[in-house]
Amino acid sequence: MPAIINCVLKNSIAEDLELCCGDEIINIDGLVPEDLLDFKYFTSNEEFEIHIKRKNGEEEIIELEKDIEEDLGIVFESAVFDKVIPCSNKCVFCFVDQQPKGLRPSLYVKDDDYRLSCLQGSYVTLTNLSAKHKTRIETLRPGPFYVSVHTTNPELRVKMLKNPKASNILKHLKWLNELNIPVHTQVVLCPGLNDGNELINTLNDLSKLQNILSIAVVPVGITKFREEGELNRVIKSKAEEVLSIIDQFNKKVGHNIAFASDEFYILANEAIPSARYYNGFGQLDDGVGSCRVLLDDFNKYKSKLPKEISQPKKLTIATGKTAAYALNPVINELNKINNLNVELKTVNSTFWGDDVTVAGLLTGNDLINALIPNKGNLENLIIPSVMIRKLTNQFLDDITVEEVESSLGTKLIIIDDYYSTKEFINLIK
Repeated sequence: MPAIINCVLKNSIAEDLELCCGDEIINIDGLVPEDLLDFKYFTSNEEFEIHIKRKNGEEEIIELEKDIEEDLGIVFESAVFDKVIPCSNKCVFCFVDQQPKGLRPSLYVKDDDYRLSCLQGSYVTLTNLSAKHKTRIETLRPGPFYVSVHTTNPELRVKMLKNPKASNILKHLKWLNELNIPVHTQVVLCPGLNDGNELINTLNDLSKLQNILSIAVVPVGITKFREEGELNRVIKSKAEEVLSIIDQFNKKVGHNIAFASDEFYILANEAIPSARYYNGFGQLDDGVGSCRVLLDDFNKYKSKLPKEISQPKKLTIATGKTAAYALNPVINELNKINNLNVELKTVNSTFWGDDVTVAGLLTGNDLINALIPNKGNLENLIIPSVMIRKLTNQFLDDITVEEVESSLGTKLIIIDDYYSTKEFINLIK
């Protein structure tokens, strides 16, 4: 996979060089970058030569002089330019293995690439690190890493990941600690496997490492395509137990380092904690505190809302169960504005099954199925951008935005920042 440029930032060095989408970086000072880590390292000097292949096939070597560490302003199609390091595990809870046949091939790719972890925040298990990988990490000291721990019990981790190399997670984490590389960790909570005392022991083990920034506990996701097996769903009583364990653990260590994802609070019917509780929201993309961010963002604009708008207006917001939980109080406040009617449509995952509640896994057909009864009565239909595959106009099931619009007889308004309410509040003015 070559280093293909996806876009160039405005007012950047790359723009001055007239680089554009489709151009390829061949090498820097004769060194071929394998990934974005290499590219950043090779271009951190004040002077270097960069070998470019234009999208028309012409090649050019450019001599560059810049401030040290100054960024070139290039965004690549991928963070890795060689092959993505594949996953060698067969985790009992793997979501990829719970998909039906016939989807596009990329959905069945399982990566476990340490580079994507520190560059994009994807979780890795550290079960496939080679001697070369370790040497490179020791040289570059990238971070932070995002590590799927699940349990620190060696035998249980081997069982859950179905990989004999999974037992040495504490050894790997201690190694990263010695390198002063910070780590965010994750536990996918599987009732009957790594809950209860196993969870308590895992939290205690992780708390002994100085480089652990946070521990996210998220509920196992089970799709309707999963064959019957050893997984149990997280129910209300289990969610309450997990929240209690995390609360007691944080009090014991004297600060908040372990956090439950929003789904646990929703399942337990408990209030989402305040922003102070989340200690900087280190695992927001894992669903830890996203509801609180959304609610607090709305509160910033709440006092500035008009009491009335001049013309009647209707907004329809469609999203998943988790986001709908957070949006309910927002919608109630907006509907106090005269001439404004905001309707919240909770979209169930008919594709994956009812246990999948996040908006990012909803499909185009899910949206159509949920809203087709309202066809002809939909105005200003708003969805979060997380429903759309990056750099495309397609939903997860390859249905396009245009196809959804045609089926529902309305235009879609796609909110770019789904952690903020500012964009759809601007729609009421």
